Amino acid sequence: MKSTQVTETSKAPSRERLDHATRTAQIYQAAARVFCEQGFGQASMSEVAAASGMTKAGIYHHIGSKDELLYGIMSYGMDLFEEMVYDRVKNIPDPLERLRATIRAHVLLVTRDRPKELTVVLNETVALKGDYLQEINKRRRRYVRFLERTFQEMIDQGLARSIDPRVATFALAGMINWIYQWYQPSGRIKDSDLAEAYVDLFLGGVLAGP
Repeated sequence: MKSTQVTETSKAPSRERLDHATRTAQIYQAAARVFCEQGFGQASMSEVAAASGMTKAGIYHHIGSKDELLYGIMSYGMDLFEEMVYDRVKNIPDPLERLRATIRAHVLLVTRDRPKELTVVLNETVALKGDYLQEINKRRRRYVRFLERTFQEMIDQGLARSIDPRVATFALAGMINWIYQWYQPSGRIKDSDLAEAYVDLFLGGVLAGP
């Protein structure tokens, strides 16, 4: 009997942590929708609470402040990006294939999955302050350095023209990150076709000639 009591007690905190994490993720998703629709500065915590199906007191049980909520959403968005894009392509040995896979995965994340959290990352970084801003920028810089290394490897191997890797990096990121502003999943262009079009379009300007 004593052993059973210990086992049940030891499981309870784990369930509580799981419930807290699940509820927090739901708050992030609801708040991301509100911030996308109204902007971080204009949205109120009352509106976030209503979108989450909670009271303001309930929100503050999980989230300490509006700034903490914004940081949490952005961290969650970066988690999604790293899981769906960066982690899947970072170890591809061939730099050209790595770049192709990166463009496809990044475009499909923006068009097919369309996470609101990622839109918040793109739109609301200026609202972050202090340590929150530093942490998000550190994670973004890791992707920038990854792309720069990829372009440099392509140049070194004669696969790409003598371009500035940083210019190429920000040109590519800007092209892809702007897609959410105009792409409509119900439109004539399929997400997979768009991904291939971006691969062809960008590599057409990067690859070395015969």
